[in-house]
Amino acid sequence: MTAADGTRTSLRRRTVLLTAIAAIGLVGAARAYADPDPVDLKVIDRDTGQVLRVWRHDGRLFVAGEPGARYSLRVTNHTDGRVLVVMSVDGVNILTGETASYDQNGYVFDPYETYDVTGWRKSTSEVAAFAFAPLPQSYAARTGRPADVGVIGMAVFREKLAPPEPEQPTIAPPELRDEDGRGASDAPASRALAPPPPQSAAPRSSAAEAMDRLAGAGLARQPDEKLGTAHGAREWSVVNMTTFERATPYPQSVRQIQYDTYANLVACGVIPRPRREDHPPRPFPLDPDGAGFVPDPPG
Repeated sequence: MTAADGTRTSLRRRTVLLTAIAAIGLVGAARAYADPDPVDLKVIDRDTGQVLRVWRHDGRLFVAGEPGARYSLRVTNHTDGRVLVVMSVDGVNILTGETASYDQNGYVFDPYETYDVTGWRKSTSEVAAFAFAPLPQSYAARTGRPADVGVIGMAVFREKLAPPEPEQPTIAPPELRDEDGRGASDAPASRALAPPPPQSAAPRSSAAEAMDRLAGAGLARQPDEKLGTAHGAREWSVVNMTTFERATPYPQSVRQIQYDTYANLVACGVIPRPRREDHPPRPFPLDPDGAGFVPDPPG
């Protein structure tokens, strides 16, 4: 996995032994997981290693986080070609810190590769960990951009492939030529095969408006402070540069996952309220035997 600019430049992960062992396991798990998306995005609780449960509501995806909990973004490329993935958290590009746009830097993933993105990229060897935090402590709010806090975005681009080299015509030896000088194995001059046409993309205005409309959709009344993503502790994470040319100016797919505290998601109807069986109060809930006296309360 690597990271790239909007046109050609990207960062590529150097794999150490421990990372390689973990990645092999992740790839196997990813292939076993049936997902229709060519590139899949999951939010991982780094303290437990568990995938955060996804709640679907009004056509959108949500996960619940807790303030202080570290998380990572697990990206799996299910395709047989390289892809560029431009990623954002709270409307901010996680590589450059810019307000996010499709034409910015992103990570490049090899075919069938899985990788956990653990933080804001600080250099080719370091990240600042993703950690859920109250909105005022989020990186976006601290840099004056609180409007889009609470959403994770992923825009996927396929790679532009060079057309195949044209085949060269063969010439028969003299003894195989016929009367007019043509050889039995001569073929008309070969023509280069045209590359497959790129997938049609929606006009920029409609695509951008759709993503903005989804990302900007606010949650209803909330009892807790809205959750954001902090600029956490520095961690070692090595990548290097590679090249990537996009097949089209606009992404082949865009995915987003919104997040907030569990209480807020319950309050706005994303997570159903747990059912409680009501019962009248009982005068003798434990059927005491009458022995002893009233003890003092704790404390």
